[in-house]
Amino acid sequence: MIPTLAWTPDGVRFIDQTKLPLEESYVLATNYEQVAEVIVTMVVRGAPAIGVSAAYGIALGAQQTTAATAAEFAPEFERICARLAGTRPTAVNLFWAIDRTKKLFATFAAATPIAEVKERILSEAHSMYDEDIAACKAMGAFGAALLPEEGGVLTHCNAGALATCGYGTALGVIRAAVEQGKNIHVYADETRPFLQGARLTAWELIADSIPTTVICDNMAASLMRAGKIQAVVVGADRIAANGDFANKIGTYNVAILAKEHGIPFYCAAPWSTIDLATETGDAIPIEERSAQEVTHHGGKQLTPHGVGICNPAFDVTPAKYVTAIFTERGVLRAPYAESLREMELAAR
Repeated sequence: MIPTLAWTPDGVRFIDQTKLPLEESYVLATNYEQVAEVIVTMVVRGAPAIGVSAAYGIALGAQQTTAATAAEFAPEFERICARLAGTRPTAVNLFWAIDRTKKLFATFAAATPIAEVKERILSEAHSMYDEDIAACKAMGAFGAALLPEEGGVLTHCNAGALATCGYGTALGVIRAAVEQGKNIHVYADETRPFLQGARLTAWELIADSIPTTVICDNMAASLMRAGKIQAVVVGADRIAANGDFANKIGTYNVAILAKEHGIPFYCAAPWSTIDLATETGDAIPIEERSAQEVTHHGGKQLTPHGVGICNPAFDVTPAKYVTAIFTERGVLRAPYAESLREMELAAR
């Protein structure tokens, strides 16, 4: 399993995704500020991985406090949570993990010894880590059943082990299909401007000996028309209550193309990515990243000085383009406002 992140006695260790695929190196975050920086700079990325990283960041902050009780730690705890919450706005898993830890902290009596606070916060982070891997494997099994016995599957960005604590969401579906004996060839969009598909998805799948071809983002329609794509599966950073979802910029384009060519378009994400408090995709905050991600590549400037740059990190795909959503709880179908609500009620 790819070691996306791991708790160690010295801090949280992350594989540096900015250096892949040519260099496999690691970054050690020894305090919560460094965890926040790792998230901002995309050393770690992917909604599920970001959520667990934040949980471990809070755990690091708790481990290093000099407070003696929960009451003394409370103001510091709030500052830690606020710092981590301010790293990236779109991935709802980040806020889910922080809110889950806040709910745990609220159960402590004021006089609870700090040793118990530290132990339980870290234990909660470990639980999130384990739950993420289990969720990926469960949704992988659900989704694999709907992939073709053989053929091409297109994916956009990286929704694999590197975006989670292991196995992956969209790539977890692909991995599960291959494990079932299906003959799948993956077409990975390069995913400009950060090239998660070309750098990360391809690296993961080649390591697993899954046949993979990287294509430029503007090649998908041509391959669909040629009959080389039989399904599309992508991840998500936030799914609204009506089934609209945010994913890496360019996903919306792929969804429209799939609809036009009669190709099923699937979204795979853990339940923690679903935000029932957000009614539609119009309310999902979209992160705008640095212009330099567009203007430069490999340290070389590609655009003329003075030109305007637009760099939204995500777009929103309307629910009408989504054939099904895979979660660890099962497969969701339209109308998503109803199926999401029903699945949430069934789990209570």
